[in-house]
Amino acid sequence: MAEIIGIWVAAFLTLCIFSFLYKDNPLYKFAEHLYVGSSAAYMLVYFYFFNIKPMLIDKFIAETGLARWILIIPTFLGVIMLLRIHPKIGWISRWSIAFTMGIGAGIGIVAGIHGYILPQTKATFLPLFIKGDLIQSANNIILVVGVLTTFLFFYFSKEHKGLLKPPVKIGMAFIMVSFGASFGYTVMARLSLLIGRIYFLLHNWLHLI
Repeated sequence: MAEIIGIWVAAFLTLCIFSFLYKDNPLYKFAEHLYVGSSAAYMLVYFYFFNIKPMLIDKFIAETGLARWILIIPTFLGVIMLLRIHPKIGWISRWSIAFTMGIGAGIGIVAGIHGYILPQTKATFLPLFIKGDLIQSANNIILVVGVLTTFLFFYFSKEHKGLLKPPVKIGMAFIMVSFGASFGYTVMARLSLLIGRIYFLLHNWLHLI
């Protein structure tokens, strides 16, 4: 019985979301607000049991000496971040936000360099011609040409004309192909979700397939 009720509730909410295809209506708003509210509640519970409890409460009980009391610092920063809801003392939350943004920027820069820039730079140092493998040679040439011409496209210190114009056009073509592939991948992902919900309605709910 619980499984049947769950299927009917899920089917009702799915149809409420699909009703937006006709026009904005109260059923769609109800499902949207329910989704946002349940997501917020889930994240709150998740952060408590997987972050606050093991990393703060349990560690405060288990640790001794300085290691215990140093946990007051992140606790203090977390509490004052909540003061943003009060207009008069909300400015105090800027300390926590600045601290968080600074750490995030530092980690992001290092992760970006080691995770994206350096590996991609290393991946472009390829032999243009590989004996006995024409396909791999063609792939390497296309990759190197694409990287160099794309760099030239973002070279704005000189006007893109004369000898600079043809490679810039080639770089723009590579960029458009990349954007098109990314957009196509996004559309495919959304279609996969749509197919999943339609299959749920026809198979689990209506038992037509």
